[in-house]
Amino acid sequence: MLDLTDKQIGEYFKRSYTAVDGLWFMKVEERYGFDTALDIDDEVWEVMPKIQARKLKSLGNVEDGLEALRQCLITKLTLDGFVFEIEHSDDDSTLKINLSECPWHNIMIKSGREHLSGKVGTRICNTEYAVWASEFGETINFELHDQICEGKECCRLVFTVTK
Repeated sequence: MLDLTDKQIGEYFKRSYTAVDGLWFMKVEERYGFDTALDIDDEVWEVMPKIQARKLKSLGNVEDGLEALRQCLITKLTLDGFVFEIEHSDDDSTLKINLSECPWHNIMIKSGREHLSGKVGTRICNTEYAVWASEFGETINFELHDQICEGKECCRLVFTVTK
């Protein structure tokens, strides 16, 4: 067995995770077409954030609420390789995340599929982050403002607590 560092092990799993996501999408697309592949991908991303959020909540011993969502999303986005800034309101009713670099969009560019990135990003990000919001409380809502994959400078994720 190779003697790998924790960093190398993490890189191995991260590369495997991103590769399998793209490979299965392309294989489904080959067989059933882009729209069907996107529909199935959307279904996957209705479940994956539940798994991720619940695991991070457990690991961090945090409950529901906007602050717990902030902590877990900082962890998730950092582990996934996003470049981002966080803003939150003084009254703790709004959390804004500005993504200035998206590893998923970068993969689409690298694979020559940048022309599809906006369609995928719009659909999947709306699904994924809405699920993240719901995992931290039924009063937390999500809106996607601006997207790198649609030619904007950054993606703006906005989470608000409704009373």
